[in-house]
Amino acid sequence: MYKYILKRLILLIPIILGVTFIVFSIMALTPGDPGRLILGTSAPQEAIDQLNHELGFDEPFLVRYVDYIKDAVQGDFGNSYRTNKPVFDEIFSRFPTTLILAILGVLTSIIIGIPLGILSAVKQYSKLDIISTTAAMLMASVPGFWLGLMLIILFSLKLGWLPSNGIGSIANYILPTITLALPSAANIIRLTRSTMLETIRQDYIRTARSKGATEKIIIWKHALRNALLPVITVIGMDFGALLGGTILIESIFSIPGLGMLMLTAIRMKDIPQVMAAVLFLASLFCIIMLLVDLIYAYIDPRLRSQYAKGM
Repeated sequence: MYKYILKRLILLIPIILGVTFIVFSIMALTPGDPGRLILGTSAPQEAIDQLNHELGFDEPFLVRYVDYIKDAVQGDFGNSYRTNKPVFDEIFSRFPTTLILAILGVLTSIIIGIPLGILSAVKQYSKLDIISTTAAMLMASVPGFWLGLMLIILFSLKLGWLPSNGIGSIANYILPTITLALPSAANIIRLTRSTMLETIRQDYIRTARSKGATEKIIIWKHALRNALLPVITVIGMDFGALLGGTILIESIFSIPGLGMLMLTAIRMKDIPQVMAAVLFLASLFCIIMLLVDLIYAYIDPRLRSQYAKGM
């Protein structure tokens, strides 16, 4: 098991290098330069050129990329072009807000998705099954930005029940959490239903029924454990995606999280800040997927034995 974890951690190196090269290339190909964005369009060209020279932006692309990797290996990820502060200072100050939002979103999607998926499978073709699958298709097809705006119009502007922006209280997290959770819950409902239907038709389930096991024990003890394996993968991927995919939601609800930081950095072409945020999220996503694999091994003894033998 420890060898397997070590191999997965070593695999982070080429993944991170690939991510850094892609993001660095995209930022280099986008029009504009940080000097003009920072000083403004009315600033003289000499001042803009001087600032770009100080930032190293006038160097060739490959030279800038290699220099960045060298500094990053030594633990120096640079200072933000906007604030001139170490890039990770602002990342660590804003990340807790994004983490709370992502956790609330994934927990809400689990609470909605797994029970409805199980009930839909157990009561296949019933009214509950039809309603839940139809609702899942509807939630999956609704764009997040449209859903967020509609929730703001209804619950904030029309009814006045919930705040539309900021993070001053728990109430501020309700609308963003719903906006994040519903599309994810739709995927969990459909996947849980399909895996449960496949599992309850297996031979060992029929054997358990023939031995007199109650339907409750069959569903919750025998079927659910095996049916949850692919669902756990989706939940882990959704959680990782929510950590990096809250940019739009944070923008709609004016939440000062990591997404808003990245959006501002991209607009200002703050390359060190963008690179550090992407590296941080990419590493976090890989670690989350490693934890998903370890949870797999905990749930399924067959996988645990494979990890113990060959890895």
